[in-house]
Amino acid sequence: MTDAAGAPRPRLSTPARVLIALLLGAAVGLLLAAFDPLQAATVADAVQPIGRLWLNALQMTVVPLVAALVVVGINSAADAAASGRTARIAIVVFLVLLALSGTFAAIAAPAFLSMLPRDEALIATFRAAIQAPENLPDAPGIGAWLANVIPNNAIAAAANSAMLPLVVFAMFFGFGLTRIEPERRARMLELVRTIGDTMIVVVRWVLWAAPLGVFALVLAVCARVGLDMLSALGYYILTQCALYIAITLLLYAVALLAAGERPGRMARALLPVQAIAASTQSSLASLPVMIESARMRLGYPLAVTSLVLPMAVSLFRIASPPQYIVVASFIAWMYGVDLTAVQYATAVGLSIVVSMGSVGLPGQVSFMTTNMPVTQSMGLPVEPLGVLLAVDTIPDVFATVANTSADVTATAIVTRHGGADDAAGTAA
Repeated sequence: MTDAAGAPRPRLSTPARVLIALLLGAAVGLLLAAFDPLQAATVADAVQPIGRLWLNALQMTVVPLVAALVVVGINSAADAAASGRTARIAIVVFLVLLALSGTFAAIAAPAFLSMLPRDEALIATFRAAIQAPENLPDAPGIGAWLANVIPNNAIAAAANSAMLPLVVFAMFFGFGLTRIEPERRARMLELVRTIGDTMIVVVRWVLWAAPLGVFALVLAVCARVGLDMLSALGYYILTQCALYIAITLLLYAVALLAAGERPGRMARALLPVQAIAASTQSSLASLPVMIESARMRLGYPLAVTSLVLPMAVSLFRIASPPQYIVVASFIAWMYGVDLTAVQYATAVGLSIVVSMGSVGLPGQVSFMTTNMPVTQSMGLPVEPLGVLLAVDTIPDVFATVANTSADVTATAIVTRHGGADDAAGTAA
C-alpha cells in the first residue's frame, strides 16, 4: 500500500495488530454485556469457535517445533562449549542464572498472586468463556511422576502432547547427536532445523490471523465476564512486570557478589543498554550498545565481549523461565490449584531447556511454543494462553530490559572467573 505521495505506508507489526484486536474485542464484548446480556451470550457463542480454531492451529505446531528446538539448542550449546574455555564458562553461567531466575519466579509468583483478590464466580465464568475444563486431574504422586518422565514410547508421548516426556526424549536425542560422526550429525541437524523452520513458517501463517483469533477470544470472554475480565488480565500483567523488574534489580546484586562489580558502576553501564532494549524490545538490536558498554564503560576484554555477548543473545534469555512459570501460576491461581514443589521443580527444569532452544524466535511465536510445554507439564489447561498472548506486548518491554541486563551481567561474571585470562592466553 502507498500513501498520496506514492511512498509505501508503514505496516503495523503483529504485536500492534494483536493489541488493536484485543482492544476492539474487549470494547465490543463489554458494550454487548452492558446493554444486552442475552445478545452478548448469543454473539459469544457465534464467535467462540473462531477463536478456538485459531488456538488449535497454534497447538498443532507445538510438538514438532519444541522437539526440533530442543535438539538444535542442545547441539548449538555443545558447539559453543567446544569453542574454548571462555565459552564453556559462559554456558555454565547462563544455566546457573536461568536456574536462579526460574527458582525465584517459582517462589515469588505464587506468593504475589496469593495476595490478590480472587472472585470465584468471575473465574468460573472466565473458564466457561474460553471453554477450559471445569476440573483438573489430580497431580500424580512422586512415584508415578518419576515413572512417566522417560517415555516408553516417544511417538505416543508426542501424540498425547505429553510435553515433559517428549522434551526428555528430545534431550537424549540431541545429546546423542553430539556423539556421532560430524558428517552424519550435520545431515541430521539440517533435517531437524528444516522441520523447525517449516513449523515456524506455519506459525507465522497462523499468527497472520492472530488479530481475528484474539478478537474472537476476547470478545467472547468480555461478553460473558464483563468489565471484571480486564481486572483479571491486569493482575497477570502486574505480576509479570513486577517479576521482571525484581529480576533486573537483583542482577545488580548478582554482579556485585559474582563479579565484584559495584552497583553504581554497573547501573551507569547498563543505562544505555536498557534504554535501547525498552525502545526496541529486541536483544539483538541492543547487541551493539551492549558490546560498547562492556568494552568502554566496564573495560572488559574485546575477546570476551565479542564471544560471550553474541552467545548470550543466541542462547540466553533470563526472563523466559519467569514468564513460563508466571503464566502457569496465573492459570493455577484462576483454578484455585496449589501447585506442588515437584511441579514447580519440573517447570524450572523444563523452562531452562525450552528457553535455551527458543531464543531468537519472535515474541508472538515463542509465547505459545514455549509456554504450552511448561503449562501442560504442570497439568494445567492451555486454553487461557490465547488471551494471555494478546497482552504479552506490555510485559515484553520489561522482559527485554531484564534479558539485556543479564547478558552484560553474565559477561562480567565470565570475565571475573577466567574469561579474561583465557582471552589473554589466546591472544598470546
